[in-house]
Amino acid sequence: MVYLEKSQPAPTSLAVEKTKVSGDYKTPEVLDRLKTDFKNKCYICEFKAPTSINVEHFVPHKNNRDLMFDWNNLFLSCAHCNNTKLAKYDNILNCTDKTHDVENKIKYIFNPFPIEHVNIEALDGSAKTQNTKELLLAIYNGTTPLKKLESANLRNCLLNEIRDFQQLLLEYFNDSISAEEKQLLLSKIDTHISRESHFTAFKRWIIKEDPKLNMEFGKYID
Repeated sequence: MVYLEKSQPAPTSLAVEKTKVSGDYKTPEVLDRLKTDFKNKCYICEFKAPTSINVEHFVPHKNNRDLMFDWNNLFLSCAHCNNTKLAKYDNILNCTDKTHDVENKIKYIFNPFPIEHVNIEALDGSAKTQNTKELLLAIYNGTTPLKKLESANLRNCLLNEIRDFQQLLLEYFNDSISAEEKQLLLSKIDTHISRESHFTAFKRWIIKEDPKLNMEFGKYID
Protein backbone atom coordinates (compact mmCIF):
# COMPACT_ATOMS: atom_id res chain seq x y z
CA MET A 1 0.00 0.00 0.00
CA VAL A 2 1.02 3.58 -0.61
CA TYR A 3 -0.71 6.80 0.35
CA LEU A 4 -3.38 7.79 -2.18
CA GLU A 5 -5.32 11.01 -1.72
CA LYS A 6 -9.09 10.78 -2.04
CA SER A 7 -10.58 13.59 -4.12
CA GLN A 8 -13.26 15.80 -2.58
CA PRO A 9 -16.14 16.56 -2.48
CA ALA A 10 -18.04 13.30 -2.92
CA PRO A 11 -19.59 12.51 -6.32
CA THR A 12 -23.07 14.05 -6.43
CA SER A 13 -24.54 10.81 -7.75
CA LEU A 14 -23.98 9.10 -4.39
CA ALA A 15 -26.46 11.34 -2.58
CA VAL A 16 -29.01 10.75 -5.33
CA GLU A 17 -28.58 6.98 -5.29
CA LYS A 18 -28.78 6.86 -1.50
CA THR A 19 -32.37 8.11 -1.63
CA LYS A 20 -33.44 5.26 -3.91
CA VAL A 21 -34.69 1.95 -2.54
CA SER A 22 -32.33 0.05 -4.86
CA GLY A 23 -29.69 2.75 -5.19
CA ASP A 24 -26.31 1.81 -6.66
CA TYR A 25 -23.07 3.28 -5.28
CA LYS A 26 -21.16 2.01 -8.35
CA THR A 27 -22.23 4.86 -10.63
CA PRO A 28 -20.14 5.83 -13.67
CA GLU A 29 -19.15 9.02 -11.84
CA VAL A 30 -17.98 7.04 -8.79
CA LEU A 31 -16.05 4.56 -10.94
CA ASP A 32 -14.29 7.33 -12.85
CA ARG A 33 -13.30 9.10 -9.66
CA LEU A 34 -12.08 5.90 -8.00
CA LYS A 35 -10.04 4.99 -11.06
CA THR A 36 -8.33 8.38 -10.93
CA ASP A 37 -7.85 8.54 -7.15
CA PHE A 38 -6.47 5.01 -6.87
CA LYS A 39 -4.30 5.36 -9.99
CA ASN A 40 -6.29 2.57 -11.67
CA LYS A 41 -4.86 -0.06 -9.33
CA CYS A 42 -5.97 -2.17 -6.41
CA TYR A 43 -5.23 -0.27 -3.22
CA ILE A 44 -4.19 -3.44 -1.37
CA CYS A 45 -1.96 -5.48 -3.72
CA GLU A 46 -1.15 -2.53 -6.05
CA PHE A 47 -1.71 -4.53 -9.21
CA LYS A 48 -2.38 -1.93 -11.89
CA ALA A 49 -5.36 -2.10 -14.27
CA PRO A 50 -6.85 -5.32 -12.84
CA THR A 51 -9.33 -7.04 -15.12
CA SER A 52 -11.58 -7.93 -12.18
CA ILE A 53 -12.53 -4.75 -10.30
CA ASN A 54 -14.56 -4.37 -7.13
CA VAL A 55 -15.79 -1.24 -5.40
CA GLU A 56 -14.98 -2.17 -1.84
CA HIS A 57 -16.32 -0.76 1.40
CA PHE A 58 -13.24 -0.12 3.51
CA VAL A 59 -15.40 -0.50 6.62
CA PRO A 60 -18.02 -3.21 5.98
CA HIS A 61 -21.39 -1.46 5.69
CA LYS A 62 -23.52 -4.36 7.03
CA ASN A 63 -26.59 -2.73 5.43
CA ASN A 64 -25.83 0.62 7.04
CA ARG A 65 -26.76 3.00 4.21
CA ASP A 66 -24.57 5.78 5.56
CA LEU A 67 -21.52 3.55 5.26
CA MET A 68 -22.79 2.03 2.01
CA PHE A 69 -22.89 5.40 0.24
CA ASP A 70 -20.06 7.13 2.11
CA TRP A 71 -17.57 8.35 -0.49
CA ASN A 72 -14.68 8.07 1.98
CA ASN A 73 -15.58 4.42 2.53
CA LEU A 74 -15.45 3.41 -1.16
CA PHE A 75 -12.14 1.97 -2.38
CA LEU A 76 -10.97 0.34 -5.60
CA SER A 77 -9.74 -3.23 -5.27
CA CYS A 78 -9.27 -6.37 -7.31
CA ALA A 79 -11.51 -9.38 -6.70
CA HIS A 80 -8.65 -11.40 -5.17
CA CYS A 81 -8.00 -8.78 -2.50
CA ASN A 82 -11.63 -7.96 -1.82
CA ASN A 83 -12.55 -11.62 -1.42
CA THR A 84 -9.59 -12.18 0.87
CA LYS A 85 -10.31 -9.13 3.02
CA LEU A 86 -14.10 -9.38 3.27
CA ALA A 87 -15.11 -8.44 6.84
CA LYS A 88 -12.25 -10.34 8.48
CA TYR A 89 -9.74 -7.51 8.20
CA ASP A 90 -11.86 -4.45 8.96
CA ASN A 91 -9.43 -2.73 11.34
CA ILE A 92 -6.50 -1.96 9.04
CA LEU A 93 -4.44 1.06 8.03
CA ASN A 94 -6.24 3.44 5.70
CA CYS A 95 -4.03 4.34 2.74
CA THR A 96 -6.14 7.45 2.03
CA ASP A 97 -5.56 8.85 5.52
CA LYS A 98 -2.16 10.53 5.66
CA THR A 99 -2.07 10.32 9.47
CA HIS A 100 -1.99 6.52 9.21
CA ASP A 101 1.46 6.82 7.57
CA VAL A 102 1.00 3.48 5.83
CA GLU A 103 4.27 3.69 3.89
CA ASN A 104 6.38 3.85 7.05
CA LYS A 105 4.45 1.34 9.16
CA ILE A 106 4.58 -1.63 6.81
CA LYS A 107 7.80 -3.01 5.32
CA TYR A 108 7.65 -5.04 2.10
CA ILE A 109 10.18 -7.80 1.36
CA PHE A 110 10.16 -9.89 -1.80
CA ASN A 111 12.40 -12.95 -1.99
CA PRO A 112 12.37 -14.38 -5.53
CA PHE A 113 14.60 -17.39 -4.83
CA PRO A 114 14.34 -20.33 -4.47
CA ILE A 115 10.61 -19.64 -4.84
CA GLU A 116 8.77 -16.34 -4.93
CA HIS A 117 7.78 -15.42 -1.41
CA VAL A 118 6.56 -12.18 0.10
CA ASN A 119 7.31 -11.20 3.68
CA ILE A 120 5.63 -8.28 5.40
CA GLU A 121 6.89 -6.65 8.59
CA ALA A 122 4.82 -4.47 10.90
CA LEU A 123 6.95 -1.57 12.11
CA ASP A 124 4.81 -0.76 15.14
CA GLY A 125 2.66 -2.76 17.53
CA SER A 126 -0.71 -1.16 16.87
CA ALA A 127 -3.68 -3.38 16.06
CA LYS A 128 -4.23 -1.63 12.72
CA THR A 129 -0.65 -2.20 11.62
CA GLN A 130 -0.62 -5.82 12.76
CA ASN A 131 -3.93 -6.52 11.00
CA THR A 132 -2.66 -4.87 7.84
CA LYS A 133 0.42 -7.08 7.94
CA GLU A 134 -1.72 -10.21 8.27
CA LEU A 135 -3.97 -9.12 5.40
CA LEU A 136 -1.02 -8.46 3.09
CA LEU A 137 0.55 -11.82 3.93
CA ALA A 138 -2.74 -13.50 3.04
CA ILE A 139 -2.98 -11.48 -0.18
CA TYR A 140 0.51 -12.21 -1.48
CA ASN A 141 0.99 -15.78 -0.19
CA GLY A 142 -2.56 -17.17 -0.14
CA THR A 143 -4.59 -19.03 2.47
CA THR A 144 -6.80 -21.60 0.73
CA PRO A 145 -5.70 -23.74 -2.27
CA LEU A 146 -7.57 -21.43 -4.65
CA LYS A 147 -6.20 -18.28 -3.03
CA LYS A 148 -2.68 -19.74 -3.11
CA LEU A 149 -3.01 -20.18 -6.87
CA GLU A 150 -4.22 -16.60 -7.27
CA SER A 151 -1.39 -15.38 -5.04
CA ALA A 152 1.18 -17.32 -7.08
CA ASN A 153 -0.06 -15.58 -10.22
CA LEU A 154 0.15 -12.24 -8.44
CA ARG A 155 3.71 -12.94 -7.26
CA ASN A 156 4.70 -13.88 -10.79
CA CYS A 157 3.57 -10.44 -11.98
CA LEU A 158 5.45 -8.92 -9.05
CA LEU A 159 8.59 -10.88 -9.99
CA ASN A 160 8.51 -9.56 -13.55
CA GLU A 161 7.99 -5.99 -12.36
CA ILE A 162 10.78 -6.12 -9.76
CA ARG A 163 13.15 -7.75 -12.25
CA ASP A 164 12.57 -4.92 -14.73
CA PHE A 165 13.04 -2.34 -11.97
CA GLN A 166 16.29 -3.89 -10.73
CA GLN A 167 17.62 -4.09 -14.27
CA LEU A 168 17.11 -0.33 -14.59
CA LEU A 169 19.01 0.19 -11.33
CA LEU A 170 21.91 -1.94 -12.56
CA GLU A 171 22.10 -0.08 -15.86
CA TYR A 172 21.95 3.28 -14.09
CA PHE A 173 25.17 2.56 -12.19
CA ASN A 174 27.01 1.33 -15.26
CA ASP A 175 29.96 3.68 -15.73
CA SER A 176 30.00 3.16 -19.49
CA ILE A 177 26.63 4.80 -20.19
CA SER A 178 26.35 8.38 -21.45
CA ALA A 179 24.84 11.28 -19.53
CA GLU A 180 21.82 11.20 -21.84
CA GLU A 181 21.28 7.48 -21.27
CA LYS A 182 21.61 7.96 -17.52
CA GLN A 183 18.99 10.70 -17.56
CA LEU A 184 16.61 8.46 -19.50
CA LEU A 185 17.14 5.67 -16.98
CA LEU A 186 16.52 8.09 -14.13
CA SER A 187 13.21 9.06 -15.70
CA LYS A 188 12.19 5.40 -15.95
CA ILE A 189 13.23 4.70 -12.35
CA ASP A 190 11.27 7.72 -11.18
CA THR A 191 8.20 6.35 -12.97
CA HIS A 192 8.65 2.97 -11.29
CA ILE A 193 8.66 4.46 -7.79
CA SER A 194 5.75 6.82 -8.44
CA ARG A 195 2.36 6.11 -6.88
CA GLU A 196 0.96 5.28 -10.34
CA SER A 197 3.22 2.26 -10.80
CA HIS A 198 2.65 -1.45 -10.24
CA PHE A 199 3.69 -2.63 -6.75
CA THR A 200 5.09 0.77 -5.71
CA ALA A 201 5.57 -0.16 -2.05
CA PHE A 202 7.95 -3.01 -2.88
CA LYS A 203 10.09 -0.78 -5.12
CA ARG A 204 10.21 2.03 -2.58
CA TRP A 205 11.43 -0.37 0.10
CA ILE A 206 14.20 -1.58 -2.22
CA ILE A 207 15.32 2.04 -2.41
CA LYS A 208 14.89 2.81 1.28
CA GLU A 209 16.73 -0.30 2.47
CA ASP A 210 19.90 0.31 0.44
CA PRO A 211 22.02 3.33 1.52
CA LYS A 212 23.45 3.87 -1.98
CA LEU A 213 20.06 3.66 -3.67
CA ASN A 214 18.44 5.80 -1.01
CA MET A 215 21.07 8.50 -1.42
CA GLU A 216 20.58 8.50 -5.20
CA PHE A 217 16.80 8.07 -5.49
CA GLY A 218 15.31 8.71 -2.05
CA LYS A 219 14.54 12.31 -2.98
CA TYR A 220 12.14 11.07 -5.66
CA ILE A 221 9.94 9.29 -3.10
CA ASP A 222 7.31 11.88 -2.21
